[in-house]
Amino acid sequence: MNATPVFDFTTPRIKRAGAAAHSVRPVWAPRAPQVAHTAAAIRSAGRAPLHLTRRGRFLLVGVPLMLAAIVVLVLAGFFTAPAQASVGPGSVGVHASMVTVLTGQTLWSIASTADSTRDPREVVADIVELNGLSTSVVQPGQQLFVPLPG
Repeated sequence: MNATPVFDFTTPRIKRAGAAAHSVRPVWAPRAPQVAHTAAAIRSAGRAPLHLTRRGRFLLVGVPLMLAAIVVLVLAGFFTAPAQASVGPGSVGVHASMVTVLTGQTLWSIASTADSTRDPREVVADIVELNGLSTSVVQPGQQLFVPLPG
């Protein structure tokens, strides 16, 4: 029997020596039947199945697809971008060729030969900067990067 206790507060009951003047005693009443909340019970109750609207389908399918496409494009751009060396304030940013120093040559003579259209002082400064030279003295057989004209 499914019965739930219902408390009756109207019936007084006297107890002896120090107990409360009133006590509550349960009265048993029948319990309401439980309703099954299963899919079959819901369908049999006459409720229609869930239908997505156009906006709901867009949110459920379209937004995740767009986010995935954006991620794929960003990763593709990241991995297909050409690698570039860092260009700092110390770099000249010119094309250069490799030259081997011959006996009797100086930075000035190499600069004059390399680019006759520019001031040799600028070309010497470029050669020093390209090769990281700490002195202007060069040795025969030493290989230097020399900026190309243009």
